[in-house]
Amino acid sequence: MKSAWWLLVAGGAAACGGSTAAAGDGGAQIGPDGGSTSNVPIGAACTPSPELSPTFAGFFAQEVSLDLSHPACGGAVCLANHFQGRTTCPYGQDSAGHSPSPSLPGCTVPGTGQPVVPADPTAGQTVRPQCVDRRPSGSVYCSCRCANAQGKTDDGAAYCACPGSFTCTQLVSEIKPGDPNAGAYCIEDNTVFDRSSSCTQVCDAVQNDCP
Repeated sequence: MKSAWWLLVAGGAAACGGSTAAAGDGGAQIGPDGGSTSNVPIGAACTPSPELSPTFAGFFAQEVSLDLSHPACGGAVCLANHFQGRTTCPYGQDSAGHSPSPSLPGCTVPGTGQPVVPADPTAGQTVRPQCVDRRPSGSVYCSCRCANAQGKTDDGAAYCACPGSFTCTQLVSEIKPGDPNAGAYCIEDNTVFDRSSSCTQVCDAVQNDCP
């Protein structure tokens, strides 16, 4: 089953397509009647479907993206919460496809070894390095919608209860009334993105600070 990928940028949204990834911890899915309906592997590792494309240059730290109905997440969301770059390429690569270190390979498509050749002229065909404080383990994982844009769960839609060490946090702005993807999602405690202080340092291949 193919998942629908939504990219949300500072209150705006655009839809695309994709799928794929891994497994983990659990949270209860709450149906319209308030009852538990299924388990969602909240916090489990997942590979956002855009990364299966060799032309994808990577995510931007200023964005939140939702990979909906992701198979690795039990049909829930593979969340990229203000993550930068590609999950399997911590140091990124230059426009020629070279890693910043001669001892490291350039970026490849997960599971295939196919070289990444970005098709984004605005990014200069480079892949951005990950942020030291927002590595994949703390910003890309399975999640679920835990409240609507008004912080409520009584509108008849299905919501989940966040497990321990995760907090229900508003991430996606409503672009139209009743937007089914807008609202709060379960994110790891103490990982809220701060535009003034988050992602001030990127992974450095020379220092090998992002193994």
